[in-house]
Amino acid sequence: MVAELQEPNVTGNHQHRRFQRGIPRLAVILLLFLHPTPALTSDELFLAPFSTLQSLAPDWEVLKFPNIDRMTRYQLVQDSGQQVVKAWTDNSASGLIARVQIEPGDSLVLRWRWKVSSVYQEGNARSKDGDDYPARIYVAFEFEPNNASFFERAKRKAAALVFGEELPGNALNYIWANQLAKGTVMANAYTDTTQMIAVESGQSRVGQWVTEERDIVADYRQAFGSEPPRIVGVAIMSDSDNTGEAATAWYGDVELK
Repeated sequence: MVAELQEPNVTGNHQHRRFQRGIPRLAVILLLFLHPTPALTSDELFLAPFSTLQSLAPDWEVLKFPNIDRMTRYQLVQDSGQQVVKAWTDNSASGLIARVQIEPGDSLVLRWRWKVSSVYQEGNARSKDGDDYPARIYVAFEFEPNNASFFERAKRKAAALVFGEELPGNALNYIWANQLAKGTVMANAYTDTTQMIAVESGQSRVGQWVTEERDIVADYRQAFGSEPPRIVGVAIMSDSDNTGEAATAWYGDVELK
């Protein structure tokens, strides 16, 4: 069975697309986590599993970026007898998002498995031009105005004027990196409100299914030095519009426990 959420790829001007990356892209990602969703109870801390879905929508929605013509393709496919999501990215960018409302408490474990065909030769998390990953997982949190600087609050007010809504706050970004050492935690090349965590890096496990498990609360404390607020969304994304490269990725079930 194959289910697809995608718009046709259209060849566009690469330089024009690159103008759209960075803060605008992050703002769109976070904005789409904002739409209200009923809060989950302690017995319902899960995301719709790819392994049991008949189609990706409505549980996982397409995340498209303005003026980026080429979208990553996502399909439900069979791999070794298990239904997973397969992503194809070729000088493209888009994602799939699931909106939630979860209080993380003292510990909340994010568990998933993934596989990639390659890492990017030009991939570099320290560079805006290299801010692409064959596979990544976002976890977005509510904005906490009382903990934000005056500059951050002013910047968000300006963004609200553009997008028509207030944006969420910090985000953790679990990545399959190229040059970063595994375990590195660092600010995104565009904004320190998104912290990148290299859970995998380099070629050594390319082509293999790898299972990951992270304590979101512990990671948030390390990345931001405070307790995490409510989680408002989780997304998967394979992108390559900055580097212009290509890769294939597979995502198994993403679980919150």
